[in-house]
Parts: sequence; C-alpha cells; structure tokens
Amino acid sequence: MTTAKAATGIAGLDDILGGGLTRSHIFLLEGQPGAGKTTVALQFLLEGVAQNETCLYITLSETARELREGALSHGWELDERVTVFELTPPELVLDLQQQQSLLYSSDLELGEATRQIFDEVERVKPSRVILDSLSEVRLLAQGSLRYRRQILAIKHYFARFHATVLLLDDMTSEPLDKTLHSIAHGVIRLEETAPDYGAERRRLRIMKYRGQKYRGGYHDFTIQPDGIHVYPRLVAAEFRARYERSQLTSGIAELDALLGGGVENGSSTLIIGPAGTGKSLLSMVFAAAAVERGEKVALFIFDEELSLLFERMKNLGIDLEAYQHRGQMIIQQVDAAEQSPGEFAHMVRTSINLHAIKTVVIDSINGYHAAMMGESTPVLHIHELLLYLNRLGASTFMTVAQQGLVGDMKAPVDITYLADTVILLRYFEALGNVRRAVSVIKKRFGSHENTIREYKISSQGMTVGEPLSAFQGVLRGVPTYIGEARPLLEADDQ
Repeated sequence: MTTAKAATGIAGLDDILGGGLTRSHIFLLEGQPGAGKTTVALQFLLEGVAQNETCLYITLSETARELREGALSHGWELDERVTVFELTPPELVLDLQQQQSLLYSSDLELGEATRQIFDEVERVKPSRVILDSLSEVRLLAQGSLRYRRQILAIKHYFARFHATVLLLDDMTSEPLDKTLHSIAHGVIRLEETAPDYGAERRRLRIMKYRGQKYRGGYHDFTIQPDGIHVYPRLVAAEFRARYERSQLTSGIAELDALLGGGVENGSSTLIIGPAGTGKSLLSMVFAAAAVERGEKVALFIFDEELSLLFERMKNLGIDLEAYQHRGQMIIQQVDAAEQSPGEFAHMVRTSINLHAIKTVVIDSINGYHAAMMGESTPVLHIHELLLYLNRLGASTFMTVAQQGLVGDMKAPVDITYLADTVILLRYFEALGNVRRAVSVIKKRFGSHENTIREYKISSQGMTVGEPLSAFQGVLRGVPTYIGEARPLLEADDQ
C-alpha cells in the first residue's frame, strides 16, 4: 500500500485518529444497537473502493439484502467492488418455513463458520474487511477461552493478507468481557444517549490505539442522510493566528466613552441583563458597526425566529436581512434541542474558515447552555470556544438573560470571569417611570468608565445619555435615581 493509514472516509474521525486506521491490523468498533456501527463500516469500505482497494463485508447478523438497503438509504450502492458475504446455515436458506434468527450455535459450529470466512477471504483477497458482528461468534464459542482463541486465530489469519479489519460488536452479550480490547490494535466506542427533550445525542471515544497519538476524550457525531459526521472536540491550544490589536467602536459615541474608547479585537464581550433590556439590540449594534468597517460577521441565533428578528431589528434601524443578502453577514438559526455542543463548535469553526469572519455574535448563551443539558462541565465548552475565537483574532459578543427583572437576579451559567468585557444592563426607577441603564463592570484591556449611563430604545435604535451619579441601590439590583430630572433622557422619545 502507498500509505500507512487506511482512511475511514469520515473526515472528523480521520482527524481524531491521526489520519485513519493503521493498515494490516485489527480494530474493534463497539456500541449498542443503533449507535451507527454499520454506517461507519460502510463508509470505511466505500473509502476503500474510492482508493481502488478490494473490500469484503462479512455479515453474520444481517442479510445481504438488508445491508444493501441500508446503504441505499444513504445514497450508496454496493457494487461488485464490495463483496458482501452472508454467513448463514445452509439448512435455514433451504427451509423457508424456518422462522428463527440467522445463526444459532446448534445450526452452525464455530469451526465451520470460521472455515467459511477463511474460504471467502482466500477467494476475494481483500484489503479491507468488516466482520459483523462478534456477538454471534461469541455465542458460537460458548466460552470465553474458546472465543479468545478463535479471535486470535482470525487475527493471525488476516495478517497474512495484510488486510485492515474492522470488527463490529453490539455489546449485547457479556458486556463486561474485555477480551477484544486486549487483542485489537485499536478500540472505538460509539455511544447514544436520549435527553429528556430533543433528538438523541451521539458521541464516540477512542479507547485504545497502539503506537499512535490520537485526540482523546468524547467527540460528538451525527448520522445524516449522507452518512456519519464527526465533530472533533475543540482544542483551542492547537490554533494561533497573528494579528494586530486594535480598538473597535460601536458607532455610538457615548457607549464607546463608557467602554474607554471601545472593545479590542480578539476579545470577548458579555452583555448581561434581564429580559427586555435590549441585549440583542446592543449585540447587533456592534455587529452592524463591524459590517460598516468592512468586516464579515457571523450571527448564531438560539432564542428567536429569524424572520421576527429581521423585522424587529429593521424597525430599530438595523437591516440584518440586507446585510445577509449582500454576503456581509452569515446568519444561522441554531436549534438547541437538536444540536450538540460539538456540532455547534464545528458550525462556528466552519463559518470562521469559509468566510474569514472577524466578528461573532452568540445570542444567547442561555440557548447555548440549553444545548449542553446533560453535560457536567458546560463552562469548559464555552471557555474553549471563546479561547479559540480570541486566538484567531475574532471579536465575540454574547448575551445572557438573567432570571427575574429586578432584585436578586441570576444567570443559568456564570461566565463573567471568562469574558474580557462585561456590559451590565439594568432597569431603574426615576420620577415614576421605568428606565434603562448601562454600565461596564469589567474590562481586561484598558480602562473604562465607572459610571452608569441611561439609554433608550427607539425607531432610531439605541441612544445613550450622559453619566448619571445620583443613584442608590445599584448593587442590590434595584437602582433608583434620586437626582434631578434634567440629566435624564427625554421620556417622550422612549
């Protein structure tokens, strides 16, 4: 063979494996029924066909017709370059009245099954082999010692042909038996979980790979009409881009003054506050300013339907739809109930790479956090994504909706320590009216105002006023203005 690795045909999986499966070795692919083992196996063989290699699929638990129909559901046709060998007891093929599974130990002895497999291998002389599934071989062996010896015999036999073999195990018998783990050159485990709401989530892990550095940990994957898509776990330390630090303005002079001149590129900004304070609008103000500077912007919207967002922002003076049509904004709706954290990170990476994005808006972290339900370390996912964006010089704006409107308010996940800049939006009471106030409570790069400024939202967008000093109760979360009315923005314009 011209290469030392046999690519699986699944880009994300090959990335995790460091290029694919080492040739002339046996690998174990295990997972519960429905996890996606057969789909991975088919893609592995089809990649072999694309490389002009001879491929053999040995099926003990599924008929050849079922296998081909499953391949057709993904748009794949197993032609003569993929030999499908259906190992079934002869008497069951002849007796159509038999209503039982394909293979029982009483029907076909282990030695006879192995002999048929070896005969087919001698005839085809394949470079890639799938053996599906080992549960049937284990049942035929009727004992751990005999099973191990038989697998070792199969391993040494295939080594003579320099074949790369993928053994499938559905883990339905003797789930604690690790015999294959010690024999196989590498072990890939597929897992499927069902959340309380939403689509099932799938992930995989490389449990063993002799003599090969691989990407450890869990990696999300999905089964789509065109096959398996694997999303390697994001490791921000692997990415680094050179760029010059510069200050980015919002286009609103008073807001930029509050921020000490603006925010830096390659930094993350968190906009936090209760519902209705204008967090989405403020993030769109920064996005629109980036477009006016000639940058490309990516918006990832979790919480709002796009047509409603377009109409609402247009009424406030920001035409997102026009930006999108001109290719200045990449706007994507994200369904938190359907997408895993790994898939979302892959979506962000793809946008950055394909469109040279320099500004990213995530609206909101509440929706992103909902997509990570069941994850024990959601903050680590967010940390890695923000660090990745920062290292590439992209400016990130995130919104977080706090629970409650006034008083003691909490966010679903505290990421204030991760963000480089934190903008706090609040309601406050003055002269019998409910108003809005903005302040900056953190900025890592440079100085910022420690004041509180009033702002209003109108058909002209966001207007920010002069600093207000006569407040009390700010830290309690119920700021009350006790000064004169003169510094306040005109109420009839709100």
